[in-house]
Order: sequence, then C-alpha cells, then structure tokens
Amino acid sequence: MAAVSNPNSSSEKPKIVVERNPLESRLSELNIKHWPKWACPPGKYRLKFDAEETCYFLKGKVRAYSKELPVSVSVLSLDFVEFAAGDLVTIPKGISCTWEVSVAVDKYYKFEPSSSSASSSS
Repeated sequence: MAAVSNPNSSSEKPKIVVERNPLESRLSELNIKHWPKWACPPGKYRLKFDAEETCYFLKGKVRAYSKELPVSVSVLSLDFVEFAAGDLVTIPKGISCTWEVSVAVDKYYKFEPSSSSASSSS
C-alpha cells in the first residue's frame, strides 16, 4: 500500500508542488501532449480543487495564494507559491486558493480521479 498524506492531519497542510523545468523525458513519460489544454487571461481566480491536478505550463505566470485574496489586503502578507512557463505543477485534492495570473496562462492538465468516483462509470 502506498503512503498517502492524511488531509485531516493538523500538522501538515497539503502543498502545491512545483517542478521547475522538468526534463523532456519526464514530460514524455507523463504523455502530457495528449492531455487537454486550458487557458485564461490575466486576473484573479478563486479555485477549489476537488481532485488532484497535474499541469504543465506552456505560457503564463501565476501566484497561488493559500488564503482568500481580498482586494483590500496587501499581497505581501499572504503565503503564496509562484509558477510559470516551463513548470510542472501538482495541486493536491482539497486545496482552495486564489490564482493571481499576471501573464496569460496556457497549460496542459490532468485530473486524478478520486477513489470514490473512479469506480463509477456511465
């Protein structure tokens, strides 16, 4: 059985993992060129991830804030992670964050099915 982090554990929160400039062999192994593509213009987006997402950024620059990003709050006081073109990013299931997109995004993405929905098909 594989080790899985417990999302209910108070000692460690799930974190966004950024792999900077992965090797082409890694991207080929993941078969990313067969994943769907998604794009968005610059702006602020509140997102909740109901499944783990792995994505590879072709273009763009994002700051993902771990807390809500109210318009009146200074962004310097909040925790964030940055990712951009050339990054392979894994976002765990259950994360809620605000994406501040400074450069329009174009990415490949793949959602991992949850164990409860993976067994159901139509």
